[in-house]
Amino acid sequence: MADGREVGKKGMAEPGERGEFVASSEQELATKMLQIQSKRFYLDVKENRRGRFIKVAEIGPAGRKRRLLLAMSSALELRDHLTAFSEIYASLGPPNPDNLPEDGKLKSEIMVKENKRYYLDLKENTKGRFLRISQTVTRGGPRSQVAIPAQGMIEFRDALTDLLEEFGTEGDTSQEFKGDLPEARHMRIENKNFYFDVGQNCRGVYMRVSEVKSNFRTSITIPEKSWSHFRDIIAEYVDKLKEHSDKPPEEYK
Repeated sequence: MADGREVGKKGMAEPGERGEFVASSEQELATKMLQIQSKRFYLDVKENRRGRFIKVAEIGPAGRKRRLLLAMSSALELRDHLTAFSEIYASLGPPNPDNLPEDGKLKSEIMVKENKRYYLDLKENTKGRFLRISQTVTRGGPRSQVAIPAQGMIEFRDALTDLLEEFGTEGDTSQEFKGDLPEARHMRIENKNFYFDVGQNCRGVYMRVSEVKSNFRTSITIPEKSWSHFRDIIAEYVDKLKEHSDKPPEEYK
């Protein structure tokens, strides 16, 4: 589904990152840029001798740059947390600057990956609501962090999902589908839009089903090998409801 965001593939070598990703050279596989309010975010998929990882860079309106690094497994877990944080944010009422939480926190989570800790805090201050993601590399070590405006969490999550689906797992591509993939489909039900997009990565063919309502978007991804089972479950529900709807009213007494 076209959404104005592009993935740029590159092949240049760059200096190694700090920490566990140190290597003599890196290759940048893809990048996505998001403009969220007054900030720009770059999500770069990189690869070195230790494997693939994602570098997230935040550039503020004054040009100040912050960044953090995510192993692919950490990025996958972060993606799931972003869904949960987005749902909580969507359930909140309008901001109330006169009644802020004592510590500013609305929800917090911690991710632990080997020698790294990631602190996720949905916060609110006089400027609005945002998700702060902080990373510590060693015990008591300095933190690196980025802050995502709450209104952009869904867009950030979807960009991260796109990169994970294409680069998240280095698998066997011998079973790669060689034909043309089905075209995207769309349907509208009341005030909701549903989009069906079929894609392919190193793990095979998948379908992403997205629900869009106003400015809120959520999606699920279904591997091609599960489509038939997914269809059968829905068909079973349809048949059962149809069976009940065809019965005379007295049978329910």
